[in-house]
Amino acid sequence: MKILAITQARIGSTRFPAKILKMIHGESLLEIHLRRILESKLITKLKVATTIEPEACKIVEISNKLNVEVYQGSVNNVLDRFYQTALPEAPNWIVRLTSDCPLIDFIEIDRVIHFAIANDLDYASNTLKPTFPDGIDVEVFKFSALEKAFKEARLTSEIEHVTPYIWKNSTYKKNNLFKSDCVINDVDYSSVRLTVDTLEDFMVIEKLIELIGTDKRWIDYVKLLQSNPDIQKINEHFTRNEGYKKSILNDRIA
Repeated sequence: MKILAITQARIGSTRFPAKILKMIHGESLLEIHLRRILESKLITKLKVATTIEPEACKIVEISNKLNVEVYQGSVNNVLDRFYQTALPEAPNWIVRLTSDCPLIDFIEIDRVIHFAIANDLDYASNTLKPTFPDGIDVEVFKFSALEKAFKEARLTSEIEHVTPYIWKNSTYKKNNLFKSDCVINDVDYSSVRLTVDTLEDFMVIEKLIELIGTDKRWIDYVKLLQSNPDIQKINEHFTRNEGYKKSILNDRIA
């Protein structure tokens, strides 16, 4: 069984350009992100899906340093970029991650993978009903589901964000095209931000890493935030999934 993890990474960002190249103690956010994914016990292979923009050479350089393969494709058609990254690997399962989650946790990655396989789901995530912090997002789905989305998705939001066509048409959303379910945490931490979409987000991650390093579990960072409200308030005014919500407002047939 082949389980391929793909993380999306690009230099361009409307709110915080080149955020994944920002350095903390000599390591870029992208390198921290990739190293934490590579701790997974279930992932067979990790690839980075980036763009053909000239600045992407820096992403390629960081990935090569960690012996992680890179595919460079479309800037705006992220679904196509993602599909083309996966296609030559012929995986059974795909794990979708995003590089704006530097503190992604391999334990949660493996939990969602195991959940998807054990229940023979077309799609599983810990985001259909968010109970984990923003930044610990994991999606796992069959390659067949991705291929169907690639062939049939038409809305720009579905193309820019890869998986909406799958989860919107899934059983968790009362539809029947894909069998889906969600991993739920015992305590709802969905309001906590461990992602990097803004400068304020980066400031929070920087402070957390300065205090306890890059090798802790996600709950350790949450507890640290809870005991340091001055840090938590730096970015608590931002809302989850602002990029996708903006895409929905501007949706059209591609």
